[in-house]
Amino acid sequence: MKDWDRLITVEQMEEATASLLENAEKVGADTWQQRSKNQSPHCGFGEAGTCCRICSMGPCRITPKAPRGICGCDVHGIVGRNYLRFTAGGTATHSDHGREIMHTLHQTREGGNYQVKDPEKLIRIAKEWGVETEGKDIYDLAHEMAEIGLMEYGKPFGHQKFTDRAHPHTQELWDKADLRPRAIDREVVQSLHMTHMGCSSEAEALIHQSIRSGLADGWGGSMMGTEFSDVMFGTPKVMDTEANIGVMDKDMVNIIVHGHDPSLSEMIVHYAQDPEMIALAKSVGAKGINIAGVCCTANEVAMRHGIPMAGNFLNQENVVLTGACEAIVVDIQCIFPALGPLSKCFHTKFITTSDIARIPDSEFYRFSAETAGENAKAIVKMAVENFVNRKPELVNIPNQKTKARVGYAVETIKKTLDGVCNTHVDEMGTLKPLADVVKAGVLRGAVAMVGCNNPKVRPDTAHIELMKKMLKNDIIVVVTGCSAQAAAKAGLMDPDAKEFCGEGLKRVCELVGIPPVLHMGSCVDISRMMILASDLAKDWGCNISQLPLCGCAPEWMSEKAVSIGNYVVGTGINTYLGVDPYSKGSSEVTELLQGETGVKQWCEANYTVELDIEKLGDLMIEDIEAKRAALGI
Repeated sequence: MKDWDRLITVEQMEEATASLLENAEKVGADTWQQRSKNQSPHCGFGEAGTCCRICSMGPCRITPKAPRGICGCDVHGIVGRNYLRFTAGGTATHSDHGREIMHTLHQTREGGNYQVKDPEKLIRIAKEWGVETEGKDIYDLAHEMAEIGLMEYGKPFGHQKFTDRAHPHTQELWDKADLRPRAIDREVVQSLHMTHMGCSSEAEALIHQSIRSGLADGWGGSMMGTEFSDVMFGTPKVMDTEANIGVMDKDMVNIIVHGHDPSLSEMIVHYAQDPEMIALAKSVGAKGINIAGVCCTANEVAMRHGIPMAGNFLNQENVVLTGACEAIVVDIQCIFPALGPLSKCFHTKFITTSDIARIPDSEFYRFSAETAGENAKAIVKMAVENFVNRKPELVNIPNQKTKARVGYAVETIKKTLDGVCNTHVDEMGTLKPLADVVKAGVLRGAVAMVGCNNPKVRPDTAHIELMKKMLKNDIIVVVTGCSAQAAAKAGLMDPDAKEFCGEGLKRVCELVGIPPVLHMGSCVDISRMMILASDLAKDWGCNISQLPLCGCAPEWMSEKAVSIGNYVVGTGINTYLGVDPYSKGSSEVTELLQGETGVKQWCEANYTVELDIEKLGDLMIEDIEAKRAALGI
């Protein structure tokens, strides 16, 4: 059997999940599948964005009989406020991630828990920010950069430093529309202030601030998190790993890392390889220690260490349901509170580590840069000692496992292409070969597919089927976050997946030695995609909005996803959604986001919402072909 014949379908994944749900029944545990049924049907006012609860005169729900809230705000103001608050929550979340990375950078030292693993990138960013680097100790420079970076969150004047990286035309659009983000925290605070009772109720003003707040995430907090994670943990390089639930091993101590902050997972991976811990594992009857990841933490450790990916957001309960998970160790974001009671039904230790994510029924280890080593070692030791508490009759690990090639940071993509064309335009490599094959029609364009999975959509189906459709039409796909893990679980990040491609994309994959779906990292790493698009437009000689490129979040579910969508659109990239953004209750907000006014006028891009996934794919292909025609290629 050929490798590509072993690609796993959604139906096969669902069969595996069904077998795991039998374990849930045995121990009397509920799962998201049951809870989703219990919550159906969802509130129609909430889904339309027409319910307001920002003061205690209400809550107010807008209907034809009651077209205004008690304060007099109409449906357009209420939907706009809700949309802006959703955005602010996402911006705050990603930005706080970046802030913690900067605090960790300030703790780096030679021989310490955290070190500078990519000094060249640190020096490059320092020069970009106008910081003198000559003759400085690398750790003195790291600490100085950390302090400057932390000022990006609250500086009283100026704009975000990383926005200077954007294409000059994009910067002109931002400045003309007054969209260039200022201090990151200022944009979040202004968003919350604008949506306080008695402040903004004009839809256009609210959506304008939504875009600026989103840009403070993508070109601020997220980019800080990405770039300085690379500095400390290493810029990702191409690695081969494995994915899907079968990466768990019944003969090993299985530790699952889940969440988003690589500061925790890096240390867990380090101590899981400690000879002392491995010897302890063997002394309790295991063959060793197996680390696997869930959600964006999985992406972080996969692209830097080749750690396998057990699954994405809606798979987090599955790892416990195998009965073979000694510990699930979490940090921040996208963590089900259900993991607490679920873990108590098994022998699994559910370990929380951040004050930002305190969850009932967990064992809490306050994780910090100063105590990271001792914290991580204690957690690994606890997991190893828990191996003897397994219940053999509950162990069930579905035999599903695929190959995945990961780690395509912007730097890696450029150097890979540079190595193929041998042009050596500069030391960082070039995107010119990519531009050339798109101009020639060998590739029709690209789709950046991102975002969560969502019970409202048959999980992973939209990601996987849309990817296959794009590949067939010679459209290369770049992915991050849970979308990346959907691709990995299905085998679409295996180079052998080229069999799904049209002839042009297949030839490119063979020539360059890449899979047709390129893994760019975790959800904060969507900022890499903005840099990639900006640099590609510069090499091409056109504007970002003219590139045959679009963004897609077919199963998004979180506030972060709204913030991300806003900065992708705000950067000039048309973005396609398969789940409605709770804005359909207002014709004005819908027009501002999806029409020819508002975002399209400000940024030369907008949203398209289409719940039929087949139609969504057709619309993306039409968009890419229209961009090609406009460029005359």
